[in-house]
Amino acid sequence: MKNITVEELKSRIDAGEKLHLIDVREPAEYAEYNLGGTLIPLGNIMGLQLEDLEDLKNEELIIHCKAGSRSMQACMMLEQVGFTNVVNVTGGAMAWKQKYG
Repeated sequence: MKNITVEELKSRIDAGEKLHLIDVREPAEYAEYNLGGTLIPLGNIMGLQLEDLEDLKNEELIIHCKAGSRSMQACMMLEQVGFTNVVNVTGGAMAWKQKYG
């Protein structure tokens, strides 16, 4: 698992890169504030409900949550089931919101 800071993520988004950004928080958290990623709650990943991700096994997946803990768990689980390029956003949505509003 690699890590990426919110600053690195923002610069990649601003550069127009097509990213696979995955938000592993709960739907209510996502509705309240999100970075525009795809919502796949951690419970789905831990329960191996990965239909939405199957085609992305060898693609870079940038995973974030609220602060970085759940996304780290998600990254570890995805690596265990064969995903080859998972990246954890350190600080998560809280760090993003604090820096960029």
